[in-house]
Amino acid sequence: MNLTQVKAKAAALCARFEEAGAQPVECSVLQPAETLLDLYGEDIRTRAYVTSDPVRGEVMLRPDFTVPVVQMHMSEGAEPARYTYSGEVFRRQEEHPDRASEYHQVGYEVFDRTDPQASDAEVFAVISETLADYDLRAVTGDIGILTAAVQGLATTERRRAALMRHIWRPRRFRALMDRFSGKAAVPASRAALLTAENPMAEAGVAIGLRSEVEVQARVDALRADAEQPDLSQEQVGLIDALLKVSESSVYALEQLRDIAVDLPAITDAVERFTLRCEAMEKRGVAIDTLAFEASYGRTSMEYYDGFVFGFLNAARPDWPAVASGGRYDALTRQLGGGREIPAVGGVIRPGLLVDLEAQT
Repeated sequence: MNLTQVKAKAAALCARFEEAGAQPVECSVLQPAETLLDLYGEDIRTRAYVTSDPVRGEVMLRPDFTVPVVQMHMSEGAEPARYTYSGEVFRRQEEHPDRASEYHQVGYEVFDRTDPQASDAEVFAVISETLADYDLRAVTGDIGILTAAVQGLATTERRRAALMRHIWRPRRFRALMDRFSGKAAVPASRAALLTAENPMAEAGVAIGLRSEVEVQARVDALRADAEQPDLSQEQVGLIDALLKVSESSVYALEQLRDIAVDLPAITDAVERFTLRCEAMEKRGVAIDTLAFEASYGRTSMEYYDGFVFGFLNAARPDWPAVASGGRYDALTRQLGGGREIPAVGGVIRPGLLVDLEAQT
């Protein structure tokens, strides 16, 4: 790939975002690791380049811009604010060795509490218009609808918390749903552990970091969980129906409203989806053809907690998203020191646009 072309494309994208009202900002390549690794979630934690600095302690090469931009805004930014940035990010690619571990991102971020759904539509529309000359498939989703559904399940707080942790790991999420509903049997080793009079009797020499008291507390928690009633098949069916929604936004909204009749916990989230569709239409987005997939975004950044989107190369399903983004209100709370603000943003990979142009 011609790096000069990539940088020129990145500069053009930044100029486009500045025209849309964004202020250009810079972020350090080296970021403090301790706080940020917890915010990125399991996927990025395992793919970050982390090293030790004799003065700054543990640091990492930035795996994205959103978290440092949020830190900057929450410490010194005015309201409302729109930012753009450009630079390299770094991620290990053990599972996809053919993908670049160092590549450019150009972003557009909006911090505005006036009308969150209008901000969602703004970010999506600006990026969509920027990519209008490329043959890409746009897809949207909403992590907030799924999290609301999980929070509304008639089960223990411990089980809801476990499901919430694994929303971004679909296989683990499904395994938990099967276990909590009684569809999957408890593994024999765990069953033996839970029924043992003294679980530590055959434990042998302690080699882990947990103390015997901590291990016993975990066993007690598992025993208490095993005594809880199973999730009803009706609840499991509603979650399954929700995850299967994959339609144009118009028809997806109809399906979600039907599901909300029996799963009222998602009603507010579905209403936000309705308002976002209206805002999209005002921005000229054709929602009658805009794809909505309820499961979309479950393998992306774990700080997304609402609207998510991506622009994909349909001819190359092996490619990562050419552009992606979403809403991350909770991240501003985590980094705000008691303050928070609705926030949404998206990034484009200029290197992939250069590749697309080379293929035409």
